[in-house]
Amino acid sequence: MNSSTFRHARRLVALLWPSLVLAADPSGAMEARLAQLRANPPALYAFLLRMPKGGDLHNHLTGAVYAESYLDAAAEDGLCANLRAGSLVAPNKNGGCGEGEVPAARSASDNTLRNALIDSFSMRGFVPGRESGHDHFFAAFAKFNAVKPEHRGAFLADLTRRAAEQNESYLEVMAINGKPVNPLADKAGWNQDFDLTRRQLLAGGLDSVVEQLRARLGDTEKSRRAALGCDTQPDSPACRVVVRYLFEVLRESPGQQVFAEALAGFRLAAADPLLVGVNFVQAEDGAISMRDYHLHMRIMGYLRQTYPKVHVTLHAGELAPGLVPPEGLRFHIREAVETAGAERIGHGVDLLYENDSGALLGLMRRKHVMVEISLTSNDMILGVRGNQHPLPEYLKAGVPVAISTDDEGVSRTHLTQEFLRAAISYKLSYADLKEMARNSLKYAFVEEPQKARLQKDLEDRFRAFEK
Repeated sequence: MNSSTFRHARRLVALLWPSLVLAADPSGAMEARLAQLRANPPALYAFLLRMPKGGDLHNHLTGAVYAESYLDAAAEDGLCANLRAGSLVAPNKNGGCGEGEVPAARSASDNTLRNALIDSFSMRGFVPGRESGHDHFFAAFAKFNAVKPEHRGAFLADLTRRAAEQNESYLEVMAINGKPVNPLADKAGWNQDFDLTRRQLLAGGLDSVVEQLRARLGDTEKSRRAALGCDTQPDSPACRVVVRYLFEVLRESPGQQVFAEALAGFRLAAADPLLVGVNFVQAEDGAISMRDYHLHMRIMGYLRQTYPKVHVTLHAGELAPGLVPPEGLRFHIREAVETAGAERIGHGVDLLYENDSGALLGLMRRKHVMVEISLTSNDMILGVRGNQHPLPEYLKAGVPVAISTDDEGVSRTHLTQEFLRAAISYKLSYADLKEMARNSLKYAFVEEPQKARLQKDLEDRFRAFEK
């Protein structure tokens, strides 16, 4: 080969080398593709829609339902719409609507009514003013709770279909709570002696109520699968999505009820593989939530020791400066980890306001405590976004994180949109996003054999996506 030919060959190799490297390294090709798409959000959205995302580990069923679905169910139930409150209400004893009310079915053809109710039920178009985003968000749930519980299976089916369409393979849904045990709790009384109260509740028939809750959970799952046609089409994308449930303990309740609900959740999770963990719900800044936070963490820690095989994830640190006094920001995440033994933290937004946040990050890294990140929710409820959010700090410290939706219907979002927001706001790499998808299964509470199958399936999906 003469020198001229050699120089030509060397130039040709130099030109082709990047393509050869990317072909040999699909992750490199995906990084380049993501970098190219970052300046074009709609195109990046299309990319992320197809990308395997593992699971959504932080999803409240009542908040995951879109307002349009609630309106369809309200029409079916014959409910009325209260025009002033922007809420659904039951008809009067004569089956009609009262003063200032109209049939909810009218929203199918009256766009003014329909739009007003959708805006009332969600954060769509909301502009903070006399009402804050926080207050509008939490007020939404009372506005559609007149819808009959018989729709839960259909709502779950919609949620599962949406997950399948986004290349998700797993959902953990907060969909059952312990309200039915509250009369037993009030009868048993409360002196904060956990052992004594537990014995009194069990002697008073708590397990009978737990069996009723178990039957309700089983019926909900059956109706979800029936709505999807999983008995006849078990291999359809939606039916391939694995769904498990989390138990909700209402933290804005008296102490005896919180204890009884939590106990019921632990006993149900210990008995039924469909229920994989326990969580607290309701606003963390609520009066009782703040006053009794230490007590609640002690209750969870006690029950974790009593039922060590039951998993716990906790809303903790869903707070921001100004929402509570400064001292209220300093301990919630730490107590959830140290006192309650939480394996995962929901939100964790007030991280940098906690006492010795650096040591807390180190503790979470060593204990492999994963954080469920819900960016849209944190923005709409707390006003925390961009460089105010601690996501970069968690990543820098090596604390595992996964992207979640929280209340996708009320927030008018979905998991792909959350990945898009994360990728753009924090310039995350493809490797970052892939790790988050893997974390959503690695730290899922699903039983181990199923988890292994889900993890293998996720890797198969990534290989197909990266071709």
